[in-house]
Amino acid sequence: MRAAAVAVVEALARAAVELGRIIAAGSLASAGAESGGINPDGDRQRNIDIVADHLMRDALRGAPVAAVLSEEAELPETLDPDAPLCVAIDPLDGSANLENNVSVGTIFSIRPKGHDIISTFFEPGTAQCAAGCFIYGPQTVLVLALDGCVDCFTLNPQSGEFVLTARDLRVPADSAEFAINASNRRHWSGAVRGYIDQCLAGVDGERGQDYNMRWIGSLVAEAYRILMRGGVFLYPADARQGYREGRLRLLYEAHPIALIMEWAGGAASNGRSRILELSARTPHQRVPLIMGSARAVRDVDAVHLTVEPLYESSDAPLFARRGLFR
Repeated sequence: MRAAAVAVVEALARAAVELGRIIAAGSLASAGAESGGINPDGDRQRNIDIVADHLMRDALRGAPVAAVLSEEAELPETLDPDAPLCVAIDPLDGSANLENNVSVGTIFSIRPKGHDIISTFFEPGTAQCAAGCFIYGPQTVLVLALDGCVDCFTLNPQSGEFVLTARDLRVPADSAEFAINASNRRHWSGAVRGYIDQCLAGVDGERGQDYNMRWIGSLVAEAYRILMRGGVFLYPADARQGYREGRLRLLYEAHPIALIMEWAGGAASNGRSRILELSARTPHQRVPLIMGSARAVRDVDAVHLTVEPLYESSDAPLFARRGLFR
């Protein structure tokens, strides 16, 4: 199984080299222009989304992959029914950030094929045998979760090869940083507001330290920053239409990122449950995502558990009849 997973990663890496070259050309390749299309999950497509999807699918056709589920396709595509692995992939996450020259990426999840192809994608995230993301930024890097650890590879642009540059990455345990889109505060649940307010209270508050806020708005960039610096990232569900069940996709965003976080000593939850224990009901199911150092994620979960459902949207201090510590 390991040899098959490595073959899949190698195939995706070859496609990532080409995709990175196109992205680096920027406006010269019309990478960020909108195609006019809408993907199956309702997001507006850009030309580069379609190019990325074709590149990754073509690469996987030559790998030991039974089926691939892409963000850009409504249903899984069968490739080789006798192959041992299935892949869920976001070919280009965050393409809207290209116009701002912000890092974007390819996120992938690899899992053994089950008794039938379709049911494989509806197993919990613990079924994954490998996962990773390519990040197209100042350097093109591959963060790979394989064999229970997380390694980082950097693309050598001269040779076109990914070179191991960091082995067994570990999420720093203590970092006074949080990342969230604060402009949506009025839409958050009481639990999320409660946690962020505790951070903003600084050294005089319950957490007893001053925090810095980070917000890149690119999932792969946020994940990489946490691997390097620690802290916590929150993309919660909120009261807006289309956000009540979260916004990130479980199968090809939250599951693989959660595997990376856990194998690097961090954690990932939806505020109440471990992401890797969740199973998808539909191919493009959305989910809230909280990821980062294990302690920080536990702290966010603890605030959620103190908030009674009836008071989930309340603005009262600690947002329930019970406080955080009782």
